[in-house]
Amino acid sequence: MEAQKLPEIIQGGMGIGVSSVRLARTVSKQGYLGVVSSVALATTLSRRLQLIKGRKTYEDALRAFPFPEIANKILETYQPETTLTRIKNRFKVTELPSLNPSIELTHLIVAATFVEVYLAKKGHDGLIGINLLEKIQFPTLPTLYGAMLAGVDYVIMGAGIPKYIPNVLNQFSENNEASMYIKVKIGDDAKVSFDPKEIFKNYELPKLKRPKFLAIISSNTLALHLTRNEETKPDGFIVEKPIAGGHNAPPRGDLLLDQDGEPIYGEKDHVNLEKLKRVGLPFWLAGGYGNHDAFLGAKASGAVGVQVGSAFAFSKESGMKRSLKIRIIESLQKGVAKVKTDLLASPTGFPFKLLNLKNTISEDKVYESRKRICDVGYLREAYTKDNGEIGYRCPAEPVDIYIKKGGRKEDTVGRKCLCNGLISTIGLGQKRKDGSSESPIITTGDQLNYILSFLNPGEKLYSAIDVIKSIVGQKLKFN
Repeated sequence: MEAQKLPEIIQGGMGIGVSSVRLARTVSKQGYLGVVSSVALATTLSRRLQLIKGRKTYEDALRAFPFPEIANKILETYQPETTLTRIKNRFKVTELPSLNPSIELTHLIVAATFVEVYLAKKGHDGLIGINLLEKIQFPTLPTLYGAMLAGVDYVIMGAGIPKYIPNVLNQFSENNEASMYIKVKIGDDAKVSFDPKEIFKNYELPKLKRPKFLAIISSNTLALHLTRNEETKPDGFIVEKPIAGGHNAPPRGDLLLDQDGEPIYGEKDHVNLEKLKRVGLPFWLAGGYGNHDAFLGAKASGAVGVQVGSAFAFSKESGMKRSLKIRIIESLQKGVAKVKTDLLASPTGFPFKLLNLKNTISEDKVYESRKRICDVGYLREAYTKDNGEIGYRCPAEPVDIYIKKGGRKEDTVGRKCLCNGLISTIGLGQKRKDGSSESPIITTGDQLNYILSFLNPGEKLYSAIDVIKSIVGQKLKFN
């Protein structure tokens, strides 16, 4: 990749749907890399189709899906009059992802990812990327193929060691079968494959371009590991600091906690940029780079530019509910907002940043009052049962069920259902049979107060363009 052609700003791929198509499109139109999140797209698309408001946008996008019979079946399955209204405003539940999904779920994941990227790219010729988490492995292959069907320009992945992705992209660009191994607790890793010619055997497959792949790293060791051979070598790196939002890499070495019970990061947890430059691949810096001085500092250090997440997450264009964004900004103005790096919240075991806000899962009383249920399932882990079969479990599911599956009770303490919480954050939360609704969960980077500087006098919210203008320090075109 030639440095002069690379985007200086990458908009982060946040949460579930927070990196909305509107946000990605806005950033892309300004000449930078807009990014959509891949997490739980099958679930969010199915729920958007069950709502009368906004359905037409997604229906029209599905009409552009290269395999019309599959698109029609999805539209027939998720209709407002036959699902949502009939079951008292409760969304129809989609199949949980697994090692052996049904063909219907596979089609839905491919189509949902296509729709997200298609909508983000619609109406302009800018760059669009998609963000994946290595920890969410079950839907990875159909997700990547769906994104490529829509012409995605960049694939970004963090929260693990994304060693299989470059080769998968190579194979899919030729419509060939691709494989990867998925971690199985108590047992050998399981090989999963996706063969486009088999999955869509009744159709002529379109020609696909290979997107660029950027690996999110937090250590020089991982950078060196990934560049050892061509099959695992990315096209570039995003170097993420521990202050970035969402999932963070755990501290290296002995775990030390501060007085608030948060992990202490040291020198071992920071990438040596001089060593990284010797690897010879372009890189971007992430975590606290949402201002002009930090942007200039990143470029001076040898980075192409920066990835910015939290500043965009609370903009008008993000997918987060407007009411939540206003409440968060008001809490910042009052000086009561606090971000905590929670060691227990995520079922993945990775540290996860939570913003304290009333009536969200960050409140103990809200967390404790929620009846545990696992009906979305993207953070489940595969494990080997005593009889040799594969089972699935999540530390955030009902404790007794998790223990029956061989899990340890201590691993359930403090675990939060990120799937349901993050979906609620974008206004698609499930309503329960008892009349309750899933509460939202907010994740953000440590340095949050600076977003107040984006607000114009008298305004409650700011735009993504305000963020970009602040970062680059120049006037931009408006579309």
